[in-house]
Amino acid sequence: MRYFMRLSYCGAAYHGWQVQPHDVSVQQTLEQALTTLLRHDTPVTGAGRTDAGVNARLMVAHFDTEAAIADIPKLLRSLNALLPSDIAVHSIVRVADDAHARFDATSRTYKYFAHTGKDAFIYPLSWQCPPTLDFDLMNQAAACLLQHTDFTSFSKLHTDVKTNNCRVTHAQWTQIEPHRWVFTITADRFLRNMVRAIVGTLVEVGRHKIGVQEFDDIIGRRDRCAAGTSMPAHALFLWEITYPDHILTAASATELVVDNH
Repeated sequence: MRYFMRLSYCGAAYHGWQVQPHDVSVQQTLEQALTTLLRHDTPVTGAGRTDAGVNARLMVAHFDTEAAIADIPKLLRSLNALLPSDIAVHSIVRVADDAHARFDATSRTYKYFAHTGKDAFIYPLSWQCPPTLDFDLMNQAAACLLQHTDFTSFSKLHTDVKTNNCRVTHAQWTQIEPHRWVFTITADRFLRNMVRAIVGTLVEVGRHKIGVQEFDDIIGRRDRCAAGTSMPAHALFLWEITYPDHILTAASATELVVDNH
């Protein structure tokens, strides 16, 4: 039996999503908790692999059981009680046995938060940026992303992916408060370190160190060394993941609405 879970986490204490040999990861922590509660080894497959320190407002993951879970609300409560406070599971939903949290996802959205003045409360989850950044120019450059498919210039080197092609459908800076901004980007898939490298290069545009045409040329060069510095992880959130309607085909109507929020 296959189940999807919706969860969120603060990434500060973890070496990313994926299991690591000598470091604590979100995936490992979830697997240990599920294995304890279900009393059998329970691997978990996530919709993506966030890097060390990156947060998730929404991560979707799937796991399998030999038999149907008799009491999903009880499992949900027990799982949240066992997990540390920086990981929260919001729902568990029965899906088709061949549904896949990673391969069936149609889009993913990330947000990168920035603030232009010192703030004692939002700094752990936002980047303090120079107050003179030209966000209008950065948005002109961000629009170039929609015209390309190969994002090698923004990919971590020596990864195990077969292609660096992605389809970006949205990329824009938005002012959410007088001193706060957020960069939102949506694509069918993302490369390792891609969003943080894009933001770092856009910041170079905002500082008037490179122009919009040069930003576009950097994408076309397909050279990570040509792009800007990767931004700090603490301000980046995996924000949303979408699936075709047929994926969330629950075994029963009651399972479909189980949620602890």
